[in-house]
Amino acid sequence: MPLKLPDKLPAIDLLKKENIFVIDASKATKQDIRPLRIVILNLMPLKITTETDLIRLLSNTSLQVEILFMKIKSHTPKNTPIEHMKAFYLDFDEIRNQKFDGMIITGAPVEQMDFEEVNYWQEIADIFEWTHAHVTSTLHICWAAQAGLYYHYGIRKYALEKKMFGVFKHHVLSPQHPLFRGFDDVFYVPHSRYTEVHKDDILKEPALTLLSESDESGVYIVEGRGGREFYVTGHSEYSPDTLDIEYRRDLSKGLPIEMPQNYYIDNNPSKGPQVSWRAHAHLLFSNWLNYFVYQETPYNIEDIK
Repeated sequence: MPLKLPDKLPAIDLLKKENIFVIDASKATKQDIRPLRIVILNLMPLKITTETDLIRLLSNTSLQVEILFMKIKSHTPKNTPIEHMKAFYLDFDEIRNQKFDGMIITGAPVEQMDFEEVNYWQEIADIFEWTHAHVTSTLHICWAAQAGLYYHYGIRKYALEKKMFGVFKHHVLSPQHPLFRGFDDVFYVPHSRYTEVHKDDILKEPALTLLSESDESGVYIVEGRGGREFYVTGHSEYSPDTLDIEYRRDLSKGLPIEMPQNYYIDNNPSKGPQVSWRAHAHLLFSNWLNYFVYQETPYNIEDIK
């Protein structure tokens, strides 16, 4: 599919090498169709890596998708060049009067802090509130899933005894749900987090539906407002080497970290990862785009409410 991306975004050249069809904004303007407008609030430290991971998964549809990137005004990232942020990212104030067919809010390296202690919590809260009337469907990932559940429904997060780190088997609780079209009975998802939400808390909230879980890693996908919100606690978007990079980074810093579970071939880091989640990740994102963005959003984007 054609993805409409900002001119000169680094991900364009990276993904063209994978034979993924992306076009820059200059070329996209010549196509006489209305693209789906997706805004990505990227809170991850390595912005370019996350951009590429998400764009790769959003490419698996037949419609033109226009991608915009949003940043937190009250936080300056340390691991991405300021020139990149200025060239490709917008502040919330610059788009708060616009409407979007879909939104993705990523994880963030702040999960061990109380939500209100995060220095950009108020801005995040304002964005969560804004999505209600400005976005057809919002996909929250990892920390954003916990933060969104807390803001919208008062669902607590709980500290784990040790980091949930590895690739875990999951199953679907609602097999007929459109989000899981084409899924196998079991599928695998990477997780990398120190906190969790509890199943019992989700089930007590009538406005939420638990859609998928894991015997090992717990709650995985929760639905709110009939698909206007999805909360995904894992990292299906991760590239094959992401957990390896995190593991070796923590080892080099002398941090207490165990080898990621169910990840390396023969549990041997020298043999590299065995990728078991890629097909699931593509299905998850394409089903979300098709059934909960494209088929639900009005033709006139200003009619979103």
